[in-house]
Amino acid sequence: MRAWLRERVRAGYEHLLRREISGSPTHVAVIQDGNRRYARQRGGDAPDGHRAGAQTTEDVLSWCQDLGVEELTLYAFSTENFDRPDEELEPLFDLLAEKLREFADAESVHDNEVCVRVIGDHAMLPERVRSAARYAEERTREYDEFVLNVALAYGGRNELLHAARGVVDDVAAGELDASDVDVATVEDRLYDCPVRDVDLIIRTGGDERTSNFLPWHANGNEAAVFFCAPYWPEFSKVDFLRAIRTYENREQSWRRTRARRALALVRAFGNAELEEARQVADRFRDALPRRERADAEDVTTTEPAD
Repeated sequence: MRAWLRERVRAGYEHLLRREISGSPTHVAVIQDGNRRYARQRGGDAPDGHRAGAQTTEDVLSWCQDLGVEELTLYAFSTENFDRPDEELEPLFDLLAEKLREFADAESVHDNEVCVRVIGDHAMLPERVRSAARYAEERTREYDEFVLNVALAYGGRNELLHAARGVVDDVAAGELDASDVDVATVEDRLYDCPVRDVDLIIRTGGDERTSNFLPWHANGNEAAVFFCAPYWPEFSKVDFLRAIRTYENREQSWRRTRARRALALVRAFGNAELEEARQVADRFRDALPRRERADAEDVTTTEPAD
């Protein structure tokens, strides 16, 4: 009876959250933390936790597609994880290779045209994982409906260092002028697969840090961050919807702030040089509270004084 009641409450809350969400982020990145602690809590070993977490990964992929998310990046294995003992690493590498091949052959992946890409320093991985990564990428290379990035042997600092060295080498070789180095120059030299800017980072397991994850694409885009207590194998659709709601609230606040700043500029100067600010205020006017919208409309539609 209690289990039935809990399920009814969960389903009701999930339905309520879904109604509160009007859109979705384009790119969600997830730090899958807590697999080992989940296993220990149940008297198992680390590989048991990783295997339980693999099912959550499949669920999250489905939830993203249902909500219209276009890109998902999973932090599956960091460069720091190589410090773990071999008795934990070898079963994990086996699982990663197995799951990459399963994804590559899954009907749902092909039906939904999911492009699977592995980002990170491939050379650090065992051959069986590299081979599975190549297989998954080759099997899904032509798809563009949804992108699944699996971060393996990934480290944000290592990625930025790799890009910086590439820029220095090209300048030294005379293939690039130092004065021409810009954002695009660096992005072209990040790990091979292009990644969209991150809109939302989710971290499970209770820790409140982003652990060197996608610094260029997340920090540069001021991504929203959602930390939650459940270990990765326990992460539920309710948790996922709460994360999406956090993103929406953050996005709404950002739009409101942009509108107010632009309106302040237009009110202060009101001349033609501030046409861009006027356009920003008009674009984000709907993000303002109702009592401010009429005033904003007057400001943005009034012709500036000569």
